[in-house]
Amino acid sequence: PDPPRLTGRSTTVPRRRRLARDRRYRLSEGAFVVDGPTLLGEALRAGAEVTDVFAEPGADGELCERAEDAGATLHLLRAGVLERATGTVTPQAVAAVARTVDVPLADVLDAPLAPGHLDLVVVLVQIADPGNAGTLVRSADAAGARAVVVGAGSTDPYNPKVVRATAGSIFRVPLVAGGEPDAVAGLLADRGYRIVGAVAGDGRSSDEADLDPPLALVLGSETHGLPPGFAERLDDRVTVPMAPGVDSLNVAMAGTVLCFEVRRRHRP
Repeated sequence: PDPPRLTGRSTTVPRRRRLARDRRYRLSEGAFVVDGPTLLGEALRAGAEVTDVFAEPGADGELCERAEDAGATLHLLRAGVLERATGTVTPQAVAAVARTVDVPLADVLDAPLAPGHLDLVVVLVQIADPGNAGTLVRSADAAGARAVVVGAGSTDPYNPKVVRATAGSIFRVPLVAGGEPDAVAGLLADRGYRIVGAVAGDGRSSDEADLDPPLALVLGSETHGLPPGFAERLDDRVTVPMAPGVDSLNVAMAGTVLCFEVRRRHRP
């Protein structure tokens, strides 16, 4: 279909701007920003609830129509409006707002395991960098993890930078937002999960460690490591073996290696 004629303006743009910048507002609204046609397409394919789409001249008309057909309200903007409203360096001609879906951890663990997936829960504890958090969500999804827990003290998983870094995985892998370390570790242990923490240099080598599911892989701050709530509940510690003289890997890279080591051994 021909692209829509985009000449109007929207009074909802300030709300979108605030959702992009204000974590408390995202929490109170139960909504977050989806930037660009690729992420919007992933959201629609995954059946996410997209409530609003903002489109400028040059936007993908077919994508906008799909969003409208799925129940979204289309807001037609003049050129340059999104550039002023977005936090991205290179804003695109379309953005959207979607509803958050925060699944309780108990519900995730009770749900049947999806075909082709592993009984692996990736737990992020005090991961402050949005790019690292988003990459870990993406890697967990690609490895077939059951869920990702973004624990208390970590960056907001619905921060626009996190959402972009997930490359659409945020719409596919069940996401548990929040949760104190003690409570999360206790529930996982009660459900029979082996809790293994990734550490920089004093853990069991990843090619020798017991990584059999059901497994909770815990990744912590590169600066501070794992907090006591998890460090005291670990069944084991695992380290990615590296060449001499190398102290550590970026947490997103280490987590990716470990997720795919689990999948390599236990691919369905």
